[in-house]
Amino acid sequence: MAMGATVSAPAGAVVTGAGPGPRAATATAYVVNTGTTRLSDTVTPIDTATGKAGKPITVGRGPDAVAITPNGKTAYVVSGKYPCPTCIQVKPADTVTPISTATSKPGTPIKVGRDPVAIAITPNGKTAYVANGGNGAGTSVTAIDLTTNTVIKAIGGWIQPDAIAITPNGKTAYVTGFRSNTVRPVSTATNTVGAQISVGNGPGPIAITPNGKTAYVVNEFSQSVTPISTATDKAGPAIPFGKPSIITVPDQIVITPDGKTAYVVDGNSNTVFPIDTATNKLGPPVKVGPDPVALAITPDGTTGYAVAGSGRVTVFDTATGTITKRIKITGLLANIAITPSGATAYVVNDVYEPGTEPGTVIPVSTATNKPGKAITVGTGPTAIAISP
Repeated sequence: MAMGATVSAPAGAVVTGAGPGPRAATATAYVVNTGTTRLSDTVTPIDTATGKAGKPITVGRGPDAVAITPNGKTAYVVSGKYPCPTCIQVKPADTVTPISTATSKPGTPIKVGRDPVAIAITPNGKTAYVANGGNGAGTSVTAIDLTTNTVIKAIGGWIQPDAIAITPNGKTAYVTGFRSNTVRPVSTATNTVGAQISVGNGPGPIAITPNGKTAYVVNEFSQSVTPISTATDKAGPAIPFGKPSIITVPDQIVITPDGKTAYVVDGNSNTVFPIDTATNKLGPPVKVGPDPVALAITPDGTTGYAVAGSGRVTVFDTATGTITKRIKITGLLANIAITPSGATAYVVNDVYEPGTEPGTVIPVSTATNKPGKAITVGTGPTAIAISP
């Protein structure tokens, strides 16, 4: 199943789109340290101007996803993951922790449902929606008032809600139900749930085009993508992109800033598949290496960076699909995010070898595609989000 909020951004994390309010002078990357062989339960801020990590910020047990308000003032960290197989007896916090980006201080944790796995924030920055259901136990979505950091409502209607995407006009949140093979829309004005939309088997990641007309849902078990018209809430024909699998792979979907192409990361075939959003047809696949886990596209839409867990970052031209560079980074790569300026891609390196923890983040210059000096973060880094 997908991990963390999956919108037009890497897995694990992140709604940072345009919105009202003042902007920070420089961008800050927030790295969620989940813990691997030992617990971490922290977030590491990185000043993207200097490439230096700040003091770790303690959050709830089992952090796994992060989203930043459109004005960049607050980062919200979801804690609902069992950190490692040997930590199964350690219960996650089931909270969302607000962090002031001005002071790097955490606020009072907000209690949500069981096993929260994803978060998305409305474009006006007033409401967050949290999917509770990472281990099959939760069946709700928690709406949070971000002006007071209090729960508005626990919304039912899913079997294992897994990922959330919100339309650019902020009117509707679409939530996938991983075990029910459905997507349900939530009105953000009333927090009421619309009718079920049947999709493929094991729907996880979801992304919405910038014009707000179409939501694309990745069906992880059937290896297909279902387009949904947001005007009618009707699903179109599924778009197959690989062989059906009984093994859940953390697929991902990312849409280019111009909305013309949706890219699906397929962990089964080690491939990124482009989908023409005008025709819903697959384009030529981009082979990116074993165990692809995340994808980011530069703000100008010209270049894609696909991260493979095996230690490779594949750089490709989005206009032609041509691979322009393969960057080798030793470790277990987990995620990627690109600065708003487009100058630097930050690659999360989990490492995951005893004696080599904690993890690191590797800055890669998009001008030269050369990796810089590793930045030490916490144990088991997974999600990353960069402030506007």
